[in-house]
Amino acid sequence: MTAAPLLEADDLHRSFGATPALDGATMRVWPGEVVAVMGSSGSGKSTLLHCLAGILLPDSGVVTYGGRDLSAMSETERSALRRTDFGFVFQFGQLVPELTCLENVALPLRLERIRRGEAERRAAEWLERLEVADLARKRPGETSGGQAQRVAVARALVTRPRVVFADEPTGALDSLNGEKVMRLLTQAARETAAAVVLVTHEARVAGYSDREVVVRDGRTRDLTRAS
Repeated sequence: MTAAPLLEADDLHRSFGATPALDGATMRVWPGEVVAVMGSSGSGKSTLLHCLAGILLPDSGVVTYGGRDLSAMSETERSALRRTDFGFVFQFGQLVPELTCLENVALPLRLERIRRGEAERRAAEWLERLEVADLARKRPGETSGGQAQRVAVARALVTRPRVVFADEPTGALDSLNGEKVMRLLTQAARETAAAVVLVTHEARVAGYSDREVVVRDGRTRDLTRAS
C-alpha cells in the first residue's frame, strides 16, 4: 500500500480503573480497505475501536485521522466527525424505535440540517441498495433482526463516510442473515471507497476482510493476508 494511512493508532494505552484494556496497541487503516479486529471477549478489541472512533480517548498514545490528532480536537469536533466522516454499525442496530426505517436512515442527514425531502430521498436509495426498500414505512419493531441490521447498515452509509466502524455487526444474527449483512456491508463500502473497521470474534465474518489484526491482552498483531 503506497498511500498514507487514513487512520492510525500508535502505542495506545487505556485502563478502566486498575484494569488495563489496551497495552501498547498499534494499528493502521488505509483508505478503502476492510480490516477485521479479532480477539476473545475482554481482549481490548472494542476499546480499540472506540479509541479509533474518538469515542474514548487513550490514557497515552496517539490516534490520528487524516493526519489530525483526535485527542487534540474538542469533543464538538470529534462529534462532528462521527456525524459526517464516520459511520457506525453496532451488534443490536440501535435504531430509534419511534421512527420508521426510512426516518432512521435519514436521521444522520437531518442532523446535518439537510432538508427532509432530500434526506429521505437519499435514505430510500440506501434502503434499496441494502435490499430492504419495502421496510421504509415500517418501524424497527416490525422487522426481523436481519432486516433491522441492514437498515442500520444503510444508516451508517447514508452520509458516505470515509470510515465505517462495525462492532460485532452479526453477533445477534443467525449465520444466514449474518452472511447477508456482511456481503451487503462490504460490497456497499467498497463501492463508496469507505474503509471498514470490523470487530468480530468469528472467523467466517473476518473472512470478508482484506486484513486481520488480532488483539490479545491489549496488544495488537497484524496478520497480512497472502495474495
